[in-house]
Amino acid sequence: MLKIAPSILAADFKRLGEEVKRVEEAGADLLHIDVMDGHFVPNLSMGPMVVKSLREITDLPFSVHLMVEEPERFIQPFIDAGTDILSVHIESSRSVYTTIQSIKNLGKQAGIALNPLTPLCSIEYLLEEVDMILLMSVDPGFGGQSFISNVLPKIRKARQMIDERELEIDLAVDGGVNERTALSVVNAGANVLVMGSAVFHKRDVCHALDSIRKLVS
Repeated sequence: MLKIAPSILAADFKRLGEEVKRVEEAGADLLHIDVMDGHFVPNLSMGPMVVKSLREITDLPFSVHLMVEEPERFIQPFIDAGTDILSVHIESSRSVYTTIQSIKNLGKQAGIALNPLTPLCSIEYLLEEVDMILLMSVDPGFGGQSFISNVLPKIRKARQMIDERELEIDLAVDGGVNERTALSVVNAGANVLVMGSAVFHKRDVCHALDSIRKLVS
């Protein structure tokens, strides 16, 4: 099933609560929250307090994408804040397997994220352990980048790996997904579209989401 996950990195932070309500009312399936530490990626974004404040105003599932070093340090704070899905980068820790297990043991869904240049073979041993694969289609750390089309074969291969093992895993793509690229991404096998400016920068968010759903149906 197709899911659209607006990324609040592209929202107007002066009125973040209103922005979240706007996409919820427009029919978003979940909310994508990018967390950056200034080390794993150059920028800083937001912490558990922001997630907790948003949890009080919406029932949307929260998918938190940890672009941080030593992600194991952040699991408990973000889960306590109201996170439903917590994704960590395969490149970010030497103990990713243990980190995934910690997330699952706390009763939440776990995702594994990969940068564009990271091969899929690096996560094969984790496929049975995760609920989501999050493929970056831009270099992580900056919003508004253009989609890297060379990621499409990687999406197809990830879908093949999931289907061959008959796993119930969401395949998400994050970066440059918009009305021009969404169809190619879905045709390659993704079922979760992380979309930032293609949603939040539109005056009519409901129309934007409906247009994407019609485009890829």
